[in-house]
Amino acid sequence: MAIVKKAERRKFPWPLAFYQSDVGKKWAMALSGIALLGYVVAHMVGNLHLYQDALHMNEYGEFLRRMGEPIFPHSVLLWILRIILAGAFVVHLQAAWSLTRTNRAARPTGYQGGRKGEMPAYLQYASRTMRWTGVIVLLFLVWHLLDLTLGTPGVATETFIAGRPYENVVASFTRLPVGILYVVANIALGFHIMHGAWSMFQSLGVNSPRINAFRRIFAGSIAAIVVIGNISFPVMVMTGVVN
Repeated sequence: MAIVKKAERRKFPWPLAFYQSDVGKKWAMALSGIALLGYVVAHMVGNLHLYQDALHMNEYGEFLRRMGEPIFPHSVLLWILRIILAGAFVVHLQAAWSLTRTNRAARPTGYQGGRKGEMPAYLQYASRTMRWTGVIVLLFLVWHLLDLTLGTPGVATETFIAGRPYENVVASFTRLPVGILYVVANIALGFHIMHGAWSMFQSLGVNSPRINAFRRIFAGSIAAIVVIGNISFPVMVMTGVVN
């Protein structure tokens, strides 16, 4: 009698196999979120050079382009870091989309990153608006890159000069609608960070009532620091404090 072998399931390397599970996607979402949060904080801190003068701000921009020299050619290491961040962003989006589909099929309320009784009202609001704030941040990121990184005509100002971040930031934020856009987008970013910073502990398996107070303080503090810092830039330009 012929022996019929069952078709073997396709095997993936361990990292990809782990990612196929919901636990793996939550880990990927948390770790990519940590990487992106680190970038957001570092980006905000670096932009504080705006409060010194054009020389210091532009020197900071040139420093980023010179990173890795002479091992790497000019700007190459910066682009490598950008590609890594873009990869983290794609992983974050894909994991979020996949988990959302799974949660909608399992329960209409979806994944909340913790039981409601553990979260104060502001964290519950951040959780409910997580998808919308994510979309707003994504659209804002596209605008931000076109405006202040690529200097795309029709988005950036006509006076855009590559390698001169101080002048470009000031020129862009003197446009009132653009300044308001940056304020609104960073408020959305703050709510997104707040929920992400709260829920990443549970995603990584660190979920104990004993640390909930720390989680609330951490989530609220890191979101407040980023929002206040980022919003201050367009506000200070629009009010003429930075010119």
